[in-house]
Amino acid sequence: MKFFQVKSVEETFKLISDQIKPLTEYITKPLFEALHFVLAEDIYAKENVPDFRRSSVDGYAVKAKDTFGSSESIPGFLTLVGEVKMGQAPHQAIQASEAMYVPTGGMLPEGSDAVVMIEHCEDLSGLINVYRQAAPGENVISVGEDMRQGELLLKKGTMLRSQELGALASQGITEVVVVRKPVIGYLSSGDEIVPIDTDKLAPGQIRDMNSMTIGALVNGWGFTFLYGGIVPDNREEYKKVAEELLAKTDCLVISGGSSVGTKDYSVDVIQSLGEPGVFVHGVAIKPGKPTILALADKKPVIGLPGHPASAVIIFHLFGKVILEQLQGLKSQEKQLTFAKVTKNIPSSPGRTDFIRVRLFEEEGQWYAEPIFGKSGLISTLVQSEGMIEIEAPKEGVQKGELVPVRIFQ
Repeated sequence: MKFFQVKSVEETFKLISDQIKPLTEYITKPLFEALHFVLAEDIYAKENVPDFRRSSVDGYAVKAKDTFGSSESIPGFLTLVGEVKMGQAPHQAIQASEAMYVPTGGMLPEGSDAVVMIEHCEDLSGLINVYRQAAPGENVISVGEDMRQGELLLKKGTMLRSQELGALASQGITEVVVVRKPVIGYLSSGDEIVPIDTDKLAPGQIRDMNSMTIGALVNGWGFTFLYGGIVPDNREEYKKVAEELLAKTDCLVISGGSSVGTKDYSVDVIQSLGEPGVFVHGVAIKPGKPTILALADKKPVIGLPGHPASAVIIFHLFGKVILEQLQGLKSQEKQLTFAKVTKNIPSSPGRTDFIRVRLFEEEGQWYAEPIFGKSGLISTLVQSEGMIEIEAPKEGVQKGELVPVRIFQ
């Protein structure tokens, strides 16, 4: 098999979509523990919400036709016949030319079909002056208007955010069946890589900062991170440790050894882990060209470049999509903002460039200031808050051009 046949960014996303399949192991979680899990089944509404007509404002329940023609200069007059208590049913129905006070969320009395906001009325010892007419249904939430019994409430594959949990709680649902969150294994490779707690570096040594940045991203996205340590540039030991870590996880991430140097064993080791093997080795992108993506016995394997900035950008770009697909999530909207670039940025046609940027605001306009530097420079990551994409056909962007910015999370 020939490796390092460069794919475009679009081809790479398409291959990820085709190759990576969701986990099929489902678990039941209490609602309070289900945040950011993905639903494994459709959920239908068990009840109407609301199951009674209620007011959306503080005001007076009325027959709308009794208010027609009311204005500041010619108010209408209605007789107050009591008020609705929260959590209780009205004590009587509304008759012609009558009004009943109802708080926000209160149950509407029979006979009423509108609510006039309290600021448009005046209570004169039981005589309500109405200074604005109301239309039928105004400020009224009807039975089942929010959720209707039997209708699809949440689809399989939905990420449970706080608002979805609230919708489930409104139905009295206390637990849900969700996709188990994947465990992500991480391995660093290279004779020059040493643990981060190494006190004094020998000449040529580098602390394993990529394990920290990638691990923080995995944890921040809500997945489980398993650190497999550092392996030297020894093919047999590399393969042994990678196989052991892959067996314990749902996705294996390897940093370093993805280029074509004489001691870069990653592509050979990854190919040996299981079928069908490597499906991407090389992406037309800067930084991060020597990226490896593979599938070993249905488990994705990601070979990241060793340079810190390259590793972070590639994992933001492709790693997150892979992890989301493992959970059964459809393509998610990118976390974008829009800003004007502060400088001309050249780019080579035929290659997608991702430029790190610093964001700042002036007079209500956001600006993106490019942070230039080589892919091995840690400082460029620290200074940046996001990145802009210059697509392969373009030769760059001009100063003042409005561009989408992908925010670092």
